[in-house]
Amino acid sequence: MIQEIIVVEGRDDTVAIKRAVDAETIETGGSAIGDEVLRRIALAKERRGVIIFTDPDHAGERIRKIVSAKVPGCKHAFLTQEEATRKSDIGVENASRESIIRALENVRTEAVTGQDGESDITMDDLMAAGLLVHPQAAARRLEMGKLLGIGYCNGKQFYKRCRMFRIGREEFALAYERMSVSQKGDDNG
Repeated sequence: MIQEIIVVEGRDDTVAIKRAVDAETIETGGSAIGDEVLRRIALAKERRGVIIFTDPDHAGERIRKIVSAKVPGCKHAFLTQEEATRKSDIGVENASRESIIRALENVRTEAVTGQDGESDITMDDLMAAGLLVHPQAAARRLEMGKLLGIGYCNGKQFYKRCRMFRIGREEFALAYERMSVSQKGDDNG
């Protein structure tokens, strides 16, 4: 059984999580998260820990940001849009059992302000890696987000996630190298 309580958007997500792993969930009921739900999430984090596992879309990101702001120090699990899409519907409920398990095995813990080990990645690093102001920046962020296990987001959010999840230079460089090798393989194939 997973110790932490998994925060999901709705009942279908709970069913998908329970199909994949033995875990308990808190459902936000969508992006209009009420104070009572936020209090339950804060209590769950205090007692057992929390993993935020929302859909890889705009609404899911909004929920992730709201919960993170109100309950700092949560863990995060991410699916790619490809893993969570069925017939143009994006959601955790569409992911395979294997994708859900993989996402939960690669959980990231956000840094709480003032803790040691903050990321040393800069905007210049993102620029040099072609993750900003590059013709393929969005595709490159998508690939790096997969490799780092932090999901897809725009450039500013990517920078924030690198800092939030304490992505260090070595980890960033290894992911960049893997992305470069992958892209060279795609160019040759």
